[in-house]
Amino acid sequence: MRRADPAWLAHSRRGSGPPLVLIHGIGSRWQVWEPVLDRVARHREVIALDLPGFGDSPRWPDPPVGTSPGSVEHLADRVAAFLAASGVRHPVVAGNSLGGGIALELGRRGLARAVVAFAPIGFWGPVGRRWCQLAVGGARSAAVALRPALPRLLASRAGRVAICGLFYGRPSRLDRDECVDSAAALADAPGFAAARTAFGQWQLRKGPAPDPRGALREIPVTVAWGTRDLVLPYRSQARRARVALPEARHVPLPGCGHLPFADDPEGCERLLIQTY
Repeated sequence: MRRADPAWLAHSRRGSGPPLVLIHGIGSRWQVWEPVLDRVARHREVIALDLPGFGDSPRWPDPPVGTSPGSVEHLADRVAAFLAASGVRHPVVAGNSLGGGIALELGRRGLARAVVAFAPIGFWGPVGRRWCQLAVGGARSAAVALRPALPRLLASRAGRVAICGLFYGRPSRLDRDECVDSAAALADAPGFAAARTAFGQWQLRKGPAPDPRGALREIPVTVAWGTRDLVLPYRSQARRARVALPEARHVPLPGCGHLPFADDPEGCERLLIQTY
């Protein structure tokens, strides 16, 4: 598929074997999966994509009437169109945060053979939803305001802890250049504002009748949560996820933050390749 195709999304495709699709969270990009990509590509054909309006993907086209721009449903439509145009049928789909909600939505629609959701949105109460929106909005504002100083600030361990500690359990281990590039992607994402507003509308446990789980009842589902997640706190939201998805495998990731791939690449690799 060429860039001019209306379904095209920026992506990295590597490895061979059963297809595995990786979907990042709000304000992020496909490179957030880099700590596990080559590991998993030894066992799977891995397609890590940039959602519309994020990374190097173009902003989305107008959604159907009644669908909010940048919502889970809208972004799931765009990912489904990209996969269909790429010839990828019923892959394992893994996602993080907003991407975790999209992965679950694709699974609910019967478009995935298995789902792995890392700290997915949609299992919050009103306070948790508002906190998440404030947290990611504050991170975006900080990335914009501090952008000229970020290379200097992120050069030190203390700077990486202060700036990246909201998202990572072990931020001092991060690479400075990767942190700078990720902050720039967050600051520049044209889809951020709409997605931040819309993602609060999606909750799996309040999906369409009669059963909001849809096809998720029939496929392997893993929900993994970092125990040091400050964006979608583990204790309350993982508990709601266990109630909403009682058949799923629920896995704590000790010491990991909201983005666990750099915190524990070996553990995340195991979850991704053992699901199907």
